Amino acid sequence: MESPRLVIPPLAVGLPRWRRVTGLVVGVSLPVALTVGLKVADTWVGLAGDSLVLLLAVVVTAMVGGLWPALISAVIGSTLLNYFFIPPLHTLLVSEPHNVITLVVFVLVAGLVSTVVQRAATLACRASRASAESRSLAAMASGVLRGEEALPTLLEHVRSAFGMTSVSLLERVVPSPGQAAPASWRVVDARGVLPPAVPVEADVSMPAGDNLVLALSGRLLATGDRMMLRAFAAQVQGLLERDRLARAAAHATRLEATERLRDALLAALGHDLRTPLASARAAVNSLQACDVDWTGQERRELLATADESLGRLTHLVSDLLDLSRLQAGVLTVTTEPVWLEDLIPPALDELAAEEGQIEVRLSEDTPPVMADAALLARALVNVIGNALRHAPAGNTSLVTAGAVEDHVEIRVIDRGRGVPEQDKERIFVPFQRLGDTDNTTGLGLGLALSRGLVEAMNGTLEAEDTPGGGLTMLLTLPAAWDEALEAAEPGRRERGDQKEPDR
Repeated sequence: MESPRLVIPPLAVGLPRWRRVTGLVVGVSLPVALTVGLKVADTWVGLAGDSLVLLLAVVVTAMVGGLWPALISAVIGSTLLNYFFIPPLHTLLVSEPHNVITLVVFVLVAGLVSTVVQRAATLACRASRASAESRSLAAMASGVLRGEEALPTLLEHVRSAFGMTSVSLLERVVPSPGQAAPASWRVVDARGVLPPAVPVEADVSMPAGDNLVLALSGRLLATGDRMMLRAFAAQVQGLLERDRLARAAAHATRLEATERLRDALLAALGHDLRTPLASARAAVNSLQACDVDWTGQERRELLATADESLGRLTHLVSDLLDLSRLQAGVLTVTTEPVWLEDLIPPALDELAAEEGQIEVRLSEDTPPVMADAALLARALVNVIGNALRHAPAGNTSLVTAGAVEDHVEIRVIDRGRGVPEQDKERIFVPFQRLGDTDNTTGLGLGLALSRGLVEAMNGTLEAEDTPGGGLTMLLTLPAAWDEALEAAEPGRRERGDQKEPDR
């Protein structure tokens, strides 16, 4: 929701123009109207009543229009009182001294009342302006705290608060030492129509720190407005300084994270890549030895060791490359309807799981998922392999799948020691191997890579507690719609009798 734009009223002294005009009309018409009324009721009002009624007209005029309309009303009222009600009647002569006092009191009352009204109006205007200024600053601060872009929000507040057509934040670009080019100005940000690009194009310029200027176009500002603008300029300087510190902190954080990642990678590579490489090299060197007469069985065992070590090395390097492609956003993903009953058995074969180690339960109405078959197989191998690695000896892990609304949930359930709640996200961080102390279980990339692959297919991978103890990995993927499924494999929906039996 956009912050309210508040306009700061001008710092006026006295009453506004419309009140002065209204007071002038009242000051001329009200004494005349009251005089007509008094002439009708003259038989019972008397001179004292006539004086008070016309004095009331002066007070009303002073409250409406201020000093000058009140003085005009006092002159008109005193003249009418003298002409129509003070002997000798119908002349402007004053025969009694006390009647002179009456006329003087008229003028004094008009001056005193109008002065009070003028002072009250000035104080009210200043209070209104101070309130608008505080609300404007509060609205700007609130917008920044709600996450709005700080600098554009502040500049828009400046423009609307002072009634300007445009406002710019300009930065002076100082040439490097030795350059002959003159200093120029760069527009950091701007709001409004045709904002000034240099300070000389603006109606008002206000310094906002070293080499920074707030440039406003639309009208000239009074001294009080410039004081308020100076407060906004200080806010601009503070925001820019905060942004610089935030960028520096973010850069330092990235450097620290990169340093930790590098240390973790070097620590992992120090063992997990060197071990299979050393095993493969030892096997090959043994086969090349000329002073040893190896039997056929021994040669086959050495070749099997080399092949297993090179396969493990290939798997680790592939994980590293795939993770780097994911982080760079260059991994190719091609989604199509994939049947889980066709995908899970080959994954189990790749893991070489022993009989009874894992059980698969797929609901008969489980639809295919929209996924990349090769990437999903990689993810399942990593997740199921993690469950087998942490499951207690002699315990069976479970893989289930079922449709929930418009997606399919695949659960890989083990009965191991589980993962504390505070570590459930850490297990998806590269090079994290919670609970592994022997450094023989890989680089700690399996779950991190699996989550990246699943998310690349518009799915999710989360860790949950298994009721009764253990860890459940919940893999969610979009279900294939009927149209996509029929286009890919017509007539493939009825497959309940072709499912792989549980292992």
